[in-house]
Amino acid sequence: MQAYAIDDFYSVAAGAAVLASGGGGSYQDALQIVAELAGTGWTGTVTVKGYDGQSACAVLAMMGSPDAASSLTLINVTNSIANTLQAFQTQIQDNLQCAIPVEIGPINSLIPLIAATLSSNAITWVVDGDGAGRAVPELAQTTYSASATLAVSPCTLANDAGTGTPAQSATLQASTAAQAESLAGGIVAGFGSYSGIALWPSLCGNQHGLSNSYIPGTLSQAWKLGQYLLAAATPPSTAEVVNQIHAITGRAAQAVVSNFYITEITQSTTSASLDAGVLRLDNHIDPGQSTETHYIYNLNENLIMYCSSRSTPDVIAPDSICYYSQSTGRGFSNASSDLALYFDSAQQVSTGKMVSVIKVPALPQLYQARDVSSSFAALLRRIGYAGALPYAA
Repeated sequence: MQAYAIDDFYSVAAGAAVLASGGGGSYQDALQIVAELAGTGWTGTVTVKGYDGQSACAVLAMMGSPDAASSLTLINVTNSIANTLQAFQTQIQDNLQCAIPVEIGPINSLIPLIAATLSSNAITWVVDGDGAGRAVPELAQTTYSASATLAVSPCTLANDAGTGTPAQSATLQASTAAQAESLAGGIVAGFGSYSGIALWPSLCGNQHGLSNSYIPGTLSQAWKLGQYLLAAATPPSTAEVVNQIHAITGRAAQAVVSNFYITEITQSTTSASLDAGVLRLDNHIDPGQSTETHYIYNLNENLIMYCSSRSTPDVIAPDSICYYSQSTGRGFSNASSDLALYFDSAQQVSTGKMVSVIKVPALPQLYQARDVSSSFAALLRRIGYAGALPYAA
């Protein structure tokens, strides 16, 4: 059991920005949100521990496109959380005592922690874990979706309406995570590109089914990696960060490319509020002089990485394709606000800051979960890859 204060929130965001495989929300937004929370004068702590198998709990997150949202502020997040929890708890006829992240990400790792700082609900602690050990494009790519004991519904979404403005919310009754995702995408777009979301309740009625349905320890792993990065007097090398990831997570991380440059980005937002894009990396700041080029394809999160001179992909999801920069000593996401440090979109050139890509193997709990690998395969087909996955689909 740990107690996270405001400095620990910064650590969680920093570690998650590396481990999230390019998704989970904007790191720059996360920094702003935590700074605003500190500015409110909040000086408490939030307990983080493994699930106790007896507390009312649910998965709690923000859903939508970081780019379409432009930027999230603390008031956006707290209003979305408060409105979502109010509507969700009416549906389940119970008050949540704790919450768990849907994924690892700069924003979504923080959402349950921020919920526990609010006086408007009964949440007092956060479960140390998530449903993927990385960020994922859709709900179906999580261990929660494969659970035999957790039902995805009721699934409640709400906007960020504040005091004096009626909140908009919607509660979905779906039998699968894929159905919930399909329905939720239109609601998020209707709310204006992002929304709070609560789902997969763990209650007396389902014998608190979260117990065997999540990946334990991943939130504290992000916190430990973030502590390491924030404590460094100078940016650690890519090799040093790889070693830290291996030591902290037990996952055999490896650098795919070290100290390359982002030389091209194409990005757009889909009707379901997903950012879809391709990122080019070269070993020279001038792509015309590059001798090695790689491409990363993403749907919010990184899904596949190719080298132009090789016949097989560098990395394929569900393995994580993680960003780290020796120039800044930080990870980052595919959100435009994060990429702006490394690529000048106005001039269409690298800013000169170097970028490394680290492969972190998927956790067995994720790729062995029912239908999760086939769900990743379906996403990869959507972006044009129909080949083999690293794990059986």
